[in-house]
Amino acid sequence: MSTDPWGRVDDDGTVYVRTAEGERAVGSWQAGEPEEALAYFHRKYDELAGQVQLLEQRVKGTDLAPAQAEASIAKLREAVADAHAVGDLAALTARLDGLTELVAQRREEVKAARERARAEARAVKERIVAEAERIAEETTHWKSGGERLRQLVEEWKAADRIDRVTEAQLWKRLSAARTAFAKRRKVYFAGLDEQREGVRAAKERIVAEAEAISGSTDWGATAAAYRDLMQQWKSAGRASREAEDELWARFKAAQDLFFQARSAVFAERDASLAANAQVKEELLAEAEKILPVTDARTARAALRGILERWEAAGPVPRDQRDRLEGGLRKIDEAVRKAEDAEWKRSNPEARARAQSTVDQLRTSIDQLEKRLSKAQAAGRAKDVKEAEEALTARRSWLAEAERTLAEFS
Repeated sequence: MSTDPWGRVDDDGTVYVRTAEGERAVGSWQAGEPEEALAYFHRKYDELAGQVQLLEQRVKGTDLAPAQAEASIAKLREAVADAHAVGDLAALTARLDGLTELVAQRREEVKAARERARAEARAVKERIVAEAERIAEETTHWKSGGERLRQLVEEWKAADRIDRVTEAQLWKRLSAARTAFAKRRKVYFAGLDEQREGVRAAKERIVAEAEAISGSTDWGATAAAYRDLMQQWKSAGRASREAEDELWARFKAAQDLFFQARSAVFAERDASLAANAQVKEELLAEAEKILPVTDARTARAALRGILERWEAAGPVPRDQRDRLEGGLRKIDEAVRKAEDAEWKRSNPEARARAQSTVDQLRTSIDQLEKRLSKAQAAGRAKDVKEAEEALTARRSWLAEAERTLAEFS
């Protein structure tokens, strides 16, 4: 009689397994001893136990999906319930029950993780949409804004999916933001094109004026006109790059044509006045010999003669005018100081000299006024300017001479 706690072999060779519900036949054995029969059915149990153990390892040691684990448990549970094996089948069932609880816990954990992932994905997509809407409403940095919107779309694609309804709503908002940005950018550039067209038209007018006066020989007025046109150009704004470059090239060409012609004329005129400058250089050197003044009357007579020849010499190049006029003015001041000192000693003589200086300067001013009238009538702007400058100097000298003369009254 067998003493195996989990099974027995009946006299007719039927093999039974003992369970909590009682004995259940699992097979028959006719070929040998009962112990051999039980050993065979124990091996069947061990094979079943090995499958349970393998499933335990998979459930506990891997990320086996709960649904797949539950299907494997159900299959093994059915195999254990109908097992043709001898052993502690209840223990295998208990182990499967434990796995069922573990898988249920795992399912809840997966569900919770999935919910967290969805919440995080929703937060990510809501952040993406909010940023896209801010860009669509506020930014005027069109290039960087467009690039950022493209990046946000890629971030959306990389994020996990959420529930279908929310996904569709958020995607609709993202698409609307991109469309709004594109429309606002289109309106901006359309306005910019219109503005640039207005600038182009204004600069076309400026260039036309510049080209129209490029052949003028009214040097002073035309140079002032070009300065005014340049200021208008700067204030007009910018046209498109292509139009800006083409119009600026035309404007500069017209301006250069005028100023190159003016420079050529001035250079020729200055060359023709070089002889006058040489004469005045010699007169200035002669006048400097009056210094130091030891006899005011003799010095004034000598300076008077020099002044007559100075006036007769005519205009000099602009770059030498101030130096020559200033040098002669210093000598005149030195003679006047000597005359003042002499006046203290001889008032009538000093008065006569002062009167002579006044008369001489008045004569010089009359001559310069006639020269100015002729230059104005002939439209010689350069001669007009030189005569006006000489008159300003002579009138200043006359005012000083008249003040000196008045002191004798």
